[in-house]
Amino acid sequence: MSAEKSIPILDLTRYDEVLKGDIAKGVAEVFASGRFVLGPANDAFEKAFASLLGARHAVGVSSGTDALLVALMALGIGPGDEVVTPAFTFFASAGVVARLGATPVFVDIDPATYNLDPKKLAQAITPRTKAIQPVDLYGQCADMEPIRAEARRHGVPILEDACQAVGASYRGKPAGTLGALGAFSFYPTKNLGAAGDAGAVVTDDDALAESVRLLRVHGGAKQYHHDRVGGNFRMDAVQAAVLSAKLPRLAGWNERRRAIAARYGELFASAERQGGLRLPVEAPGNRHVFHQYVVRVADRDAVRQRLAAKGIATAVFYPVPLNEQNCFAPLRQQGRCPEASKAASQVLALPVFPELTDAEVERVGQAVLEAIAKPLA
Repeated sequence: MSAEKSIPILDLTRYDEVLKGDIAKGVAEVFASGRFVLGPANDAFEKAFASLLGARHAVGVSSGTDALLVALMALGIGPGDEVVTPAFTFFASAGVVARLGATPVFVDIDPATYNLDPKKLAQAITPRTKAIQPVDLYGQCADMEPIRAEARRHGVPILEDACQAVGASYRGKPAGTLGALGAFSFYPTKNLGAAGDAGAVVTDDDALAESVRLLRVHGGAKQYHHDRVGGNFRMDAVQAAVLSAKLPRLAGWNERRRAIAARYGELFASAERQGGLRLPVEAPGNRHVFHQYVVRVADRDAVRQRLAAKGIATAVFYPVPLNEQNCFAPLRQQGRCPEASKAASQVLALPVFPELTDAEVERVGQAVLEAIAKPLA
């Protein structure tokens, strides 16, 4: 192991003193109010977040997973329905579909962006398709225009999974506002992270927003009177206060992530030309916010071990495509999503977070260049 201090994949302890003070002030106000669930802190954050995105409504919920779940519930998804989603993403994108008794239908990815390949979307749509759920993976929006065209053609709504892409944009329009509904996660590791689980659903549709608000409190507009079967999907007020303190920093944090990504690109340009690794691609018209900086390398696991020996932490998002997960065995069709399978064997996430120092970026870059074993197949 290198004698130098290890570089983590993410460090949530490097907040500056001003931000720590802002967070403490907001949390203290929640305690002083005694309103720990919903209430003024939640209202303030929802208003600010909706304004940031230019959306009519932002509804705070208990997690990104619950944001996806309650959005599907608002769309009326249930047994017998199908929801189209990419095969390569975090489990929740498909898990929430299955929890409602519906069937996730997996589509392969574009190997350059890792997002749902629009060219393969039409063949996945059937008369049972009730929603399309593209994912903005790693901080970059999916290619939404052809996806939206296909959705219009078949008359089905889009739920945009923007859980990894807060602050990203597609052709000038913010991530999460490109469908009937958008879902966000504020898990602590996200670009905008809470101090625990939290999420939000955004929409311009008044009726859908009201439905989400109803469903997040067990489907009851009036206490102990329930019009629908919902769930406990409320955001804690403390999380809303933390997020309100952090929200003004989001744009700057994302710019720092983009700057780190740009420097990595410079450091790795020669290695990419020589076939040693493949770099992230920012698709035309997209503004990537690099929730993760993901390269592709041959002998990925060996490269990870070499980097670990140099004190460089890495991660794999994700080692098993959703269509190959054991819980979806009845749906499994090996080879059905070959690009997702290939990506799962090659992707490697490098450290990228706003507080990463320039010296650390240089050290990561040098370590990666030394660790590359052979050209990418």
